[in-house]
Amino acid sequence: MTDIPTPASQTTQSEKRKGYWATVARDGQKMGFWFILPTMLLLLFIVVFPLLMQLYLSVTWWTPLEGIPWYRAWEVFSWGENYWFLLTDPRLWGALWRTVVIMGIAVPIQFFLGMALAYLFVDKFPGRKIFYSIMLTPMMVVPAVVGLMFFLLFQGTGPVNDHLGLPADFSWLTDVNRAMISVIIADIWQWTPLMFLILLAGMLGVPSDQLLAARLLGGSNWQNFLKIVLPRMKTVIIIALVLRAVECFKIFDLIFIMTKGGPGVQTETISLFLYKQTFGELEWAYVAAIGLTILFVLSVIAAKGLSYMAKKNG
Repeated sequence: MTDIPTPASQTTQSEKRKGYWATVARDGQKMGFWFILPTMLLLLFIVVFPLLMQLYLSVTWWTPLEGIPWYRAWEVFSWGENYWFLLTDPRLWGALWRTVVIMGIAVPIQFFLGMALAYLFVDKFPGRKIFYSIMLTPMMVVPAVVGLMFFLLFQGTGPVNDHLGLPADFSWLTDVNRAMISVIIADIWQWTPLMFLILLAGMLGVPSDQLLAARLLGGSNWQNFLKIVLPRMKTVIIIALVLRAVECFKIFDLIFIMTKGGPGVQTETISLFLYKQTFGELEWAYVAAIGLTILFVLSVIAAKGLSYMAKKNG
């Protein structure tokens, strides 16, 4: 005759099972910790240590020409005067302003061109795949190569002047006003395909049944675009604009090859300014202060933007 387990024995078995699974969970946590430990150490080395070193150098006057190693930079402690100087440095603010100008002109143009092209490519047409591949080609080219291409195109005896019927002495890259236009055109040419790709993916995600229903109810293409497509692409549009704005803020290769910041400093962006200060004038402590300040400001802006997106989606 089979023994019927008593409530006490059932409680004991339940406790044993709980103890077993608790042990398994603890072992799993330990194993997981050892698995992620190398990654944590790597992140500590490539992120935390350089950040702390940059913060340390930013409150000193240390440069490689001081004759002392960086870890003894406390001997030329500056009491944070670098941060005060960057607030009154006209060349720094000029570089920031030119970066904002490039970003404020190039990104909106890339957005509208990308949106128009994406709207054209939503519907299928003969040769769509071929044109699609051609559209994405500029994005695949290395920025330094794009800079060299447009450097040659905008020469006095180059194809641009030749096709526009301009004289050979009509300067693009050495003119105070036209140099910035040349840089913006090159950036638009290269990165409009990225905006196009992101926006096209967003358009293809709009439910087709809603568009079909709107057409049956008499809605025009423009009305469907404004009332159905755009509202459902709000998050995608924000992501595309943020990505391009951040990348445009970091523009370096293109300008370095085309103008090197010239004529004078008329196309010098913040990235090029930091490069010259670091490797030309060796002002490493000052550059560290600028880098940390920009990092802090951009982090605050990004946090505000993400919070805004979370509220809108919530």
